[in-house]
Amino acid sequence: MSVDFTVVLPELIVAMTAIALVVADLILPRSQRQLLPWLSIAGLAAAAIDVLVQRDSQKTGFSGSVVLDGFSLFCDGVFLLAGILTVLLSMDYLEPKHINLGEYYVLVLSALSGMMLMAAANNLIVIFLALELFSICLYVLAGFDRTRGTSQEAALKYFLLSAFASAFLLYGMALIYGATGSISLPTIEAFLKTGAPGSDPVLLAGVGLMVVGFAFKMSAVPFHAWTPDVYEGSPTPIAAMMSVGTKLAAFSAFLRLFAAALPQIHEHWAVLIWLLAVLTMVIGNVAAIAQTNVKRLLAYSSIAHAGYLLIAVYASRAAVTASGVYTGNGSSGDGLPSLLFYFVVYALMNIGAFAVVTALARSGEENTTFVDFAGLGMRHPWLAGSMTLFLFSLASFPPTAGFWAKFYVFQTALQAGHGELAVIGVLCSLISVFYYLRVVYVMYFLTPSGEPRPFTAPISLSTVVGIAAAGTVLLGFWPTELLTVAQGAKMVF
Repeated sequence: MSVDFTVVLPELIVAMTAIALVVADLILPRSQRQLLPWLSIAGLAAAAIDVLVQRDSQKTGFSGSVVLDGFSLFCDGVFLLAGILTVLLSMDYLEPKHINLGEYYVLVLSALSGMMLMAAANNLIVIFLALELFSICLYVLAGFDRTRGTSQEAALKYFLLSAFASAFLLYGMALIYGATGSISLPTIEAFLKTGAPGSDPVLLAGVGLMVVGFAFKMSAVPFHAWTPDVYEGSPTPIAAMMSVGTKLAAFSAFLRLFAAALPQIHEHWAVLIWLLAVLTMVIGNVAAIAQTNVKRLLAYSSIAHAGYLLIAVYASRAAVTASGVYTGNGSSGDGLPSLLFYFVVYALMNIGAFAVVTALARSGEENTTFVDFAGLGMRHPWLAGSMTLFLFSLASFPPTAGFWAKFYVFQTALQAGHGELAVIGVLCSLISVFYYLRVVYVMYFLTPSGEPRPFTAPISLSTVVGIAAAGTVLLGFWPTELLTVAQGAKMVF
């Protein structure tokens, strides 16, 4: 086996930082536990520096089971950004709830290393191992607030349903191995490219089961039922991390497997993706209308956004050149750049919205209902204004970054000859305007029924809100720079 640790160096840095946190938690006195999040951020920053250093690298390691390319490095950058913002959100959230334990940050970094490895996986077994690595950590983190019954319920629901989804995924991998004789993505692609029967029922059954497994992690309808309950019960910073990291990890592995390794049978799996995209957009947006809890509303919003991301996946009819570089198929469009652009924008505006929710949830209770947001515009203009910006971006109001994210996805669908998806996406976006503006209305035009509980936004939380708001505004006015970087993020076998 060819061993090249530079291929997984960003993941190794994050994993080694997690191990260092275990040791630091043992030797540091309790009064100095506040150093642990800063050590976490230092490790994530070091991994981000390595991502920048290797940004032009294209290589595989460990006998081709892991790949370092523009696509995986771009995804790593998004995961690291989400990780740093999550750690900052957690600093002042844990102490009032009496759950400021060192293993929290160990689990967060371990989950991030699994997400990053999933984006670089070039082998079915590596995909599964990476999936289980971050999933097991998130099971524990979802129930980390042990004093709340809803947190324990969230952990149990996520564990049980995710275990079923993992079983589907693993059984699908076994069937694909049985049909192609390999677990290596390049070998599977080469096998099908030689004219092997793409209508093999064993192969198609494996593909269908894997779609189910990935759809669960994406929160795609009809495998979305766990999402609102888990997001509502989990600690709010973890809900923010899950809404971004879990979804993007699933999409990154899904795109590498289906669009780049199984393009020869695109006509078979594309129908499933089309159906998932439509159902997810429609049901996610319609169900969000009835919500009165902001965390549940953001959960259904994340479901709807998974549908928009699936449009880009559906349009990504990949072809692999002789050199092994991912390309689009010319006139049919290439959804990869629009998907990567959406990754960054979604991470900023979604974590930013959850950061505002975290500000209200720092006290002993999770103050996340519409009643808790009433009058926020008068009490905390900075937080209310930022929340308004994030909601406008989620609703795709120009000139926010969310507008361009959906614009590029819908443009890709039109170029690929699937205007019906773009039309459905636009109509669903119009539906979303109602429930996003409803939160804005509550913040500015409703007065609290009783005396609102006073709170202050700590510096770390305000920093997260500021970073997310600045990114949402800057990418709204200057989106082409990030899109250019996304266009250069090629996928290599």
